[in-house]
Amino acid sequence: MAGWLRNLLRALVRRKNIGGDGQEHTELNRCLSTTDLTFLGVGGTLGLGIYVLAGQVASTKAGPAVVLSFLIAAVASVFSGLCYAEFGARVPKAGSAYVYSYVTVGEFMAFVIGWNLILEYVIGTASVARGYSGYLDSLLNNTIEVHLKQWMPIGVSWMSSYPDLFAFGITLLLTVMLAIGVKESTRFNNIFTGLNLVIVLYVVICGSFKANIANWQLKPETVPSPKYGKGGFFPYGVGGMLNGAASCFYAFVGFDCIATTGEEVRNPRRAIPISIVISLFVVFLAYFGVSVVETLLWPYYDQNVSAPLPYVFGQAGWPVAKWIISIGALAGLSTSLLGGMFPLPRVLYAMGSDGLIFRSLANVHPQLRTPLLATAVSGVFAGTMAMMFNVEELANMMSIGTLLAYSLVAVSVLMLRYEVTNNDPMDTSASADWKDSNLPILGEPGDNVFKTAFNWQGLTEPTTRLQFGGSIGAHAQIPTCCSSPH
Repeated sequence: MAGWLRNLLRALVRRKNIGGDGQEHTELNRCLSTTDLTFLGVGGTLGLGIYVLAGQVASTKAGPAVVLSFLIAAVASVFSGLCYAEFGARVPKAGSAYVYSYVTVGEFMAFVIGWNLILEYVIGTASVARGYSGYLDSLLNNTIEVHLKQWMPIGVSWMSSYPDLFAFGITLLLTVMLAIGVKESTRFNNIFTGLNLVIVLYVVICGSFKANIANWQLKPETVPSPKYGKGGFFPYGVGGMLNGAASCFYAFVGFDCIATTGEEVRNPRRAIPISIVISLFVVFLAYFGVSVVETLLWPYYDQNVSAPLPYVFGQAGWPVAKWIISIGALAGLSTSLLGGMFPLPRVLYAMGSDGLIFRSLANVHPQLRTPLLATAVSGVFAGTMAMMFNVEELANMMSIGTLLAYSLVAVSVLMLRYEVTNNDPMDTSASADWKDSNLPILGEPGDNVFKTAFNWQGLTEPTTRLQFGGSIGAHAQIPTCCSSPH
């Protein structure tokens, strides 16, 4: 009995070894460049929120200090991004946090994180598809919703009030695009992400011409109601700014899709770290610029929460900006939907390759060189959820899944840095020395940067202070779950 239990525990904590000889071999198509990954990260992160979130946070939580809220959120995201960057360089495999946890923590935690990622990406994709359908329908005076409620009503409380056929259709369309080839889908993403960035730049440049610094210096007597704070740059106090940072953190969620491309990048060790850092920097500049212009252009308390940017530009005398911003919003939703769908087949492919789910999901089409079955399954499931269910609340709950993945990757980096020396290569339940590990090792320049950045004393085991600090760092993200990403 004791032997059976010992074998079970050993199976739960056994780790995936990635040998140096075959780590670059893959059946997938290695065709993506650093530019492709950067646009993929920006497109997956910079969705509709760029046109909505800044005004919402400014109006209800932070006021003009929303610019600092985005700065704080960006710093927190960069730390997570650097953890993904290090793993992406050392473990250039598909699967993102699933693979990273498999090679450091063990099989059981990898299984949990893998299913966590599957649910996160399915629900996230369905949520974006519903948002895409709803936004487009709002431009058409809700014609689609009115007719579908009349023709095909659904009288179930926990389901959608009508089948959202458009959300289902747009999901299947992008599924076909992903199945055809990774290069074709990234080309689509590059075009629409570029269009979105051009419109964001238009908003920042045009808005700066009518910026008024007085909107950052409002007197308390000019604020119409106490619920809008006390005016000035911190109308809701420093606490409001920090509360806003918790909401703004979700504006940077999405860069992790880059980490799932480890087997489709020409030079993953270089491209993945660089593209993660650049994409987060670009997203921060976009949100920072929009929030500065928006709060300087119009008083924070008079922002339209549902559509702040079109409202602000309309009040400033540029109503045509509404339609330009709508084009950018649709482009952003398109790339956000693609960025949400892109990682899911790669996670299924990685788990299928390891035998933790059906191995058929790891089959790669010989001509298209994409995980065809995994792509089809993920598209059908996400499309069905988008069509039949109200996923908004479920999407909010899945925010903790994102934080769980980020926290585990951060802890895994600590474990990777401070492994106990063990010269027995057959003991898979034990750790190996960092230099003697079977994990792929970075070249000397990257090795020095990542290894010595926070371990200048050359420790091989974590100190009590490090364990305490790492625990605090991981759990510090949990309070952001109390804030809705919307």
